[in-house]
Amino acid sequence: MPESTAEIVVTRVGARLDVLLNRPSRHNSFTPGMYAKLTELFTGLADDEEVRAVVLRGAGGAAFAAGNDISGFVGMSGHDATTHYEDMVASMLRALAALPQVSVAAVEGICVGGGLAVATHCDVRIATTDARFGYPIARTLGNALSQEVTLRCVHVFGESMTRHMLLTSRLVDARRAYELGAVAELASSAAELDAQLDELVAGIERAAPMTVQVTKHQLAAITGLDALGGRGGGSADLAEADLMRAVYDSAGFREGVRAFLAKERPAFPSQRLELS
Repeated sequence: MPESTAEIVVTRVGARLDVLLNRPSRHNSFTPGMYAKLTELFTGLADDEEVRAVVLRGAGGAAFAAGNDISGFVGMSGHDATTHYEDMVASMLRALAALPQVSVAAVEGICVGGGLAVATHCDVRIATTDARFGYPIARTLGNALSQEVTLRCVHVFGESMTRHMLLTSRLVDARRAYELGAVAELASSAAELDAQLDELVAGIERAAPMTVQVTKHQLAAITGLDALGGRGGGSADLAEADLMRAVYDSAGFREGVRAFLAKERPAFPSQRLELS
């Protein structure tokens, strides 16, 4: 991983974009500046047809991210918290969820609070066996999650485990998260996690961008998350029949059929639909 004093380090290699949360001395806890940088980054990626995968990871190996920098809450009123802080966080999370690319959270160590919110807004989560997940806010800060963040957790971990995490303040270990389907793959070490990431991203890079985009769009609608702003790459303005017609009329589908019949690997174009 690149070394830098920047709180967010972005590295692009081909169709892969790595985003490093880089405050290891503070377990990569989020600052307002980090939220702003991530919002700007994710918003810009919405129109980037060359990037296929976005990988988020925490620096240092001890934590993906341990929530927010608590010093920022000193002297904050309820009005400030709801009109500034919560809106700032929600804007970043919605931009992440709406990416047309596949987003991957690579988790080592602690993933709690705002860190878990980020991880659950990614499409895929992989983790090392020492990872732990949770929202121990009832035992620590005494604040509450927004409904949108809670709903994401329900969809990823299930309603029962979300209740367990929030109401008992206990963390969920990586093995249990994997058994629940919240984590797709487990790695025994950082090196193994790197190898899994490389293999996972290589497969994503070969996928048809339009298929990925439309699938994320449909999943957001099916789960009801589009109504909360996490639209997965577009709004519901395009009717389902028109959506399917556009996919079958696309150059990507024609390339897929050609390559299949020729027994070749398809070279899908960097083409997406205008969904809004």
